[in-house]
Amino acid sequence: MKRLSYIVFCCFLALTAISQTKRAIAFDDLIGMGRVADPQVSPDGKTIAFVVTYHNKTENKTNSNIYLVPVSGGEVKQLTSAKGANNNPRWLPDGKAIAFISTRDGESQVWTISVAGGEAKKVSTISTEVSGLMISPDGKWFAFNSEVYPDCLDDDCNQKRNAAVEKSKVKAKIFDHLPYRVWNAWKDGKRNHLFVLSVAGGKAVDLSPGDYDTPPIDLGGNWDYTFSPDSKEMAFVRNPDPMVAVSTNNEIYTVPITGGTPKKITDSPANDIQPLYSPDGKYIAYLAMRRARFEADQRQLMLYERATGKLMNLTQNFDYSINDVVWSPDSKTIYYNTEEKGSEVIFRMDVTGKNIVKLIDKGYNHNLRLTRDGKTLVFLKESINQPAEVHRIDVDGKNLKQLTFTNAERLSQLDLHPKEDFWFEGAGGAKVHGFMVKPPAFDVSKKYPMIYLIHGGPQGQWADNISYRWNAQMFASRGYVVVMVNPRGSTGYGQQFTDEISGDWGGKVYEDLMKGVDYVLKTYSFIDGARMAAAGASYGGYMVNWIAGHTGRFKCLVSHDGMFNSVSAYGTTEELWFNEWEFKGTPYNNPEVYRKWSPMEFVANFKTPMLVIHGQLDYRLDVSEGFQLFTALQRQGVKSKMLYFPDEGHWVLKPANSELWYKTVLDWIDENTK
Repeated sequence: MKRLSYIVFCCFLALTAISQTKRAIAFDDLIGMGRVADPQVSPDGKTIAFVVTYHNKTENKTNSNIYLVPVSGGEVKQLTSAKGANNNPRWLPDGKAIAFISTRDGESQVWTISVAGGEAKKVSTISTEVSGLMISPDGKWFAFNSEVYPDCLDDDCNQKRNAAVEKSKVKAKIFDHLPYRVWNAWKDGKRNHLFVLSVAGGKAVDLSPGDYDTPPIDLGGNWDYTFSPDSKEMAFVRNPDPMVAVSTNNEIYTVPITGGTPKKITDSPANDIQPLYSPDGKYIAYLAMRRARFEADQRQLMLYERATGKLMNLTQNFDYSINDVVWSPDSKTIYYNTEEKGSEVIFRMDVTGKNIVKLIDKGYNHNLRLTRDGKTLVFLKESINQPAEVHRIDVDGKNLKQLTFTNAERLSQLDLHPKEDFWFEGAGGAKVHGFMVKPPAFDVSKKYPMIYLIHGGPQGQWADNISYRWNAQMFASRGYVVVMVNPRGSTGYGQQFTDEISGDWGGKVYEDLMKGVDYVLKTYSFIDGARMAAAGASYGGYMVNWIAGHTGRFKCLVSHDGMFNSVSAYGTTEELWFNEWEFKGTPYNNPEVYRKWSPMEFVANFKTPMLVIHGQLDYRLDVSEGFQLFTALQRQGVKSKMLYFPDEGHWVLKPANSELWYKTVLDWIDENTK
């Protein structure tokens, strides 16, 4: 017994020594992590192809390649090794080769490679390049989308038009409809179209001609087109309305693989997306919202019966939005995932919408795939302290197994805490959920400054997943307790909870957030209420601006890409339907609501030091919002600084820019709280 105790004591000392060698995460750790994506199961169900992307800070570029791992687990094999993007792997039906999209020769085209290795072969040569690769079940056709001039009837026309624009000394733009730009790019009269191309090569055929986009420019699904099981037809999504800037009316169409006039199979003014044929060809499953011009309505799972046109709602009594959908091979069972209280969980149900079973209820589980024998689910699983890796589980919910360990060595050196959940009473007594992440080498007897992160959307959520843009571990790394609350408007807590922010941007949600601060200060003695910072982007940036005019309890603030002037934000965004829903009309016919919830109206109260961040290419919330905010802060005599990115949009994506972002933000918070 004494010897056993001695052994246990030694093991304890060894584990303690190991834990003491762990360190706080640094930017080089974050940017150096391999980002796993897009698992695809081979036809025989034995192998998974997946993509790993690495960011190179020195070159300020990203590089992605395709890897293979057995479904049963085992050694990972790298299949491609070219520079640039090598992604979107799709198995050919014989399982001997994989088609993928690569930029290895400077443009995005379809390539194929044998799984046994060797040189890749280029298949497509379309001048407008390709994205979103799919392969027909019979292996004869590739499908992809490409941005083209809708009045061009062939690739030669597109090539000449692009060349003329590139050579022209005049860079002026002329436009006569909305939207004229989207997210971070100008439309320039182009549209995304769906093409098919013979696997043998040749000329691509446009299946969705006309002045429309497929995929739609906004609110598309995880996929926006798909082959029928007999490979004779495709279903796709587009918005047929003349002004999509004020419309969420995405509809589903079908068209023969040989081309022809598309047939519209849905007829709702709201958003219908993500079509998926059942393996027996009887149904098309898709996701549908009920309310037009609203981006965050519940996505319900619908079945369209192809023979009769009959519609069935399988999840009308389910209060969460559906994300991924997977059919079982016998078309009797559907697997899906959904956000639920900060997690993304996996369910199974039968084709009648009954017998719903939750298979996984912890962590963030997405990119669902199913082996062809219907026995094994493959997916990506992550948490707030664990980047996404490929996992598998039996369809009865047993034998969960991690298959890839891309970042294991790096993670073993880092002191990363899991999230800790808490609940409190928000506005009107509603139950509100929050997370906390503790700093490295945490000591409960010490007092720590707090960073309060506010998520965007506003119809979004903080979840148990890795964010490379707003990484909780990076914020904790300098000795902060990080608190993240999902207030009114957040998704994953039922549709009513989500709805209660629209028309009330600074109301219940602000009260929820402030009561969240009250709760953590009362509950956790290690948080120093005299040293708190608040930070957020997009709607989170708006709320930071709102906080600046309504409380002085924070030592400093960080506002990234946030709305400052609600009227000018309406006039410069490309997504008018969003503002019109959230503020109950336009500034012209409902000015009172715009003024009521505009942070600009409360500038006289601004006193808290603020860092303002904005990107020139942000067309969702124009850079003028950031400039106006910074000007107001300076004129009010408030300590302020602005970080301006001329080459970034709504997100900071380039590795070197991301490093500057983290340094500037954390230095600012250090300067004002320590």
